[in-house]
Amino acid sequence: MNGSISKRSAASVLGVAAIAVVVAGCNPDAATSSAPRAGVVESIPHDSHRAERPILRTQADAARNRLWVLTPMGVELYDAATQRKVAQIALPDWLWAGSQYAGPPDLAIGPRGEAVISSNVVPTLWRVDPVTFAVSKHDLAIEDDTGRDIGFTALAYSAQQGAYFGVSPTQGSLWRIDPLLRRAQNVPLSAPLPKAWTLAIPPRERDQRASLFVGFCVRSEQGDWTVNLAPDQRSGYVRPGQCVI
Repeated sequence: MNGSISKRSAASVLGVAAIAVVVAGCNPDAATSSAPRAGVVESIPHDSHRAERPILRTQADAARNRLWVLTPMGVELYDAATQRKVAQIALPDWLWAGSQYAGPPDLAIGPRGEAVISSNVVPTLWRVDPVTFAVSKHDLAIEDDTGRDIGFTALAYSAQQGAYFGVSPTQGSLWRIDPLLRRAQNVPLSAPLPKAWTLAIPPRERDQRASLFVGFCVRSEQGDWTVNLAPDQRSGYVRPGQCVI
């Protein structure tokens, strides 16, 4: 059920990629990355070429000077310093819906530099090894009594909690995913997070008063929310309003 993506132009999405590279401390002209074809080294493509390979997501790994890019064809990996593609990786059996149904699937960077990619329609994740670029598929056991299938349009790793967190677009629900990508547990919220687009976790030291809580910034087409989880991670309080990453 893979299909069309956001209607943003290739140029505007590449602008987001450039910003990500700036965050990584690199040349702002640098952009994208993909999966492994041995011996292939490509430069970052110009905007005019992106119509064939539109960008769904970008994530900068500043610690390793890398830029990961999610496209309808899979994952591209770029060296942000040289602006060269080092790998292009297919995602076996990857299932996702087009923008007429939900926001795009997401890509998160794990604690070892691995890329974790979601589906926006089913509770399955794909993990790309940061060294070998091997792909593994992980069907999550859903700890929820509704029997519903969920996907994730917002996904991020929390080093503070040693777990991934994802937001499902259908009901705006928040899920805690164990680091081995085996199960997802629903976290009840004071309010839903409809049509979530991104989930980011600010550095803990930015708000010492909330140091016992996990703080999230969730963004969507409808606005921003700040989400604070209780120390036991069993519930969360949602506050509308712009949040700073």
